[in-house]
Amino acid sequence: METSIQVKIDQWLNGNYDADTKAGIRNMQSGSPEELADAFYKDLEFGTGGLRGIMGIGTNRMNKYTVGMATQGYANYLKSCFEGEISVAVAHDCRNNSRTFAEITANVFAANGIKVYLFENLRPTPELSFTIRHFNCKGGVVCTASHNPKEYNGYKAYWDDGAQLVPPHDKNVIKEVQKILSVDDVKWSGGEQLIQLIGKEVDDLYLDMVKGLSVYPDVCAAQHNLKIVYTPVHGSGIMLVPDALKRCGFDNVHMVNAQSQPDGNFPTVVYPNPEETETMSIGLKQAKELDADILLGTDPDADRVGVGIKNNKGEWILMNGNQTALLAFNYMIEARKAKGIARPNDMVIKTIVTTDMIDVIAQQNGVACYNVLTGFKWIASLIKEKEQKENYVIGGEESFGLMIGNQIRDKDAVSAVTILCEMAAYEKNKGRSLFDKLVDLYVQYGFYKESLVSITKKGMNGAAEIAAMMEAYRNNPPKTIDGVAVKALLDYEKQLGTNISDGSHWKIELPKSNVLQFVLEDGAKISARPSGTEPKIKFYFSVNTSLENAQAFDATEKLLDARIARIIQEMGLQ
Repeated sequence: METSIQVKIDQWLNGNYDADTKAGIRNMQSGSPEELADAFYKDLEFGTGGLRGIMGIGTNRMNKYTVGMATQGYANYLKSCFEGEISVAVAHDCRNNSRTFAEITANVFAANGIKVYLFENLRPTPELSFTIRHFNCKGGVVCTASHNPKEYNGYKAYWDDGAQLVPPHDKNVIKEVQKILSVDDVKWSGGEQLIQLIGKEVDDLYLDMVKGLSVYPDVCAAQHNLKIVYTPVHGSGIMLVPDALKRCGFDNVHMVNAQSQPDGNFPTVVYPNPEETETMSIGLKQAKELDADILLGTDPDADRVGVGIKNNKGEWILMNGNQTALLAFNYMIEARKAKGIARPNDMVIKTIVTTDMIDVIAQQNGVACYNVLTGFKWIASLIKEKEQKENYVIGGEESFGLMIGNQIRDKDAVSAVTILCEMAAYEKNKGRSLFDKLVDLYVQYGFYKESLVSITKKGMNGAAEIAAMMEAYRNNPPKTIDGVAVKALLDYEKQLGTNISDGSHWKIELPKSNVLQFVLEDGAKISARPSGTEPKIKFYFSVNTSLENAQAFDATEKLLDARIARIIQEMGLQ
């Protein structure tokens, strides 16, 4: 065992840690030394979004001690920024230990003299964002690992606008957390009277907000019998999504019963992510059996939504996040214009790895479209910057997240489900489907096709391997990809764009982020981005061409799919 690792282990064995923790360390010493080394070789990093990691004993694990120390650092920072009474909101999802972590978080905040609004039971993450804004809190925390596997848990930290931390607060909180060197630095108890349990009264306010986002409530009423299949994938969506659909007028909602009970073991899925076909397979089967109009699934903390629809052959398919986003963006732009409620200063926001088709739709409809770094905190930050000048309508990203309206500041699958069902109802009212609308948009604006490859590098060497891959692309960018010249290299870490042909440069006016994009002469784009929450590197592919008519869809899609496959093979990412 390396000396630095052994020192940390000894600190836990000799420090103020409970007997079960110490016994667990000794068991690993005798039976699983490699597991013990991985558990202590570093401190679980409090990143710009908070904590996320495998649950267990050790400095590199999610446990009551790492959660308590993180909360003490965050509490110290809040007290340095605000005077007078400080309040926070705390929520959690369905994951194993999430309630325990939420209560520890609440207790530490309260012991530091901070008032806490603690949800009585599991709740979707977007409701926490809403709650922070409603109670004028200075911050908040939700205990969740979003869509990660069951072994994980996490801790997302929020600021007073209801958004996750952005500069300078993200880095400043990290510094304060790093100052907490021992569990003895944590105030674990003593302020319990400052904790206020909340529940239905906030649910009702949030659900009223969701209902208010509807553009065509009359269409929802006319199509109240829209056949909807919904799965919360064992998560917190069960707390609000069925009620939200009911309030919006939909009364033909079929639950996926096998996945309707909250369960942190996620017994019916390998990976509780609605992006995965396997995760949505039970729902797809039920939707097919019922001949439903639409299938929707939310992840454990109900901030991401997966959508199933029937294609032009009557086959059930899952839309990717880009398709869902472009349909939702277009609906909010198009419907608001048709209803006469669009404003001259309307704006929409997407991320740099989300389909550029949204930019085209916005431009041709006279709506400002802004691109930000990956993460809804950046969408929220831009809303805050422009809220006195421009009217925010919708934001989203390719990873199955949408944020509709300006009363929350994080992605929200609850409101996304209701708007997506309204969109399906709107098309059905015209004797059409969402897939018909999708193809119409491709004909009108161009056929954009996207794909994603994720490569996981686990263990102590994973981060170094991912860093080496990025440096290789950064230092030796390809001149051509799939026979097409690379027009530009966009390096968001260096905040620098480079014209490959003549070597000229320009500044990228976004915060630094370890993302590279290759823009090809024909408008295709390949992006590489290490994940900020998992040991992964993600590659995003976007290609496009014109679509002459709806009948040419299948043949054109095959051409675009073949092109993406060639690019993936050429880059050695298969």
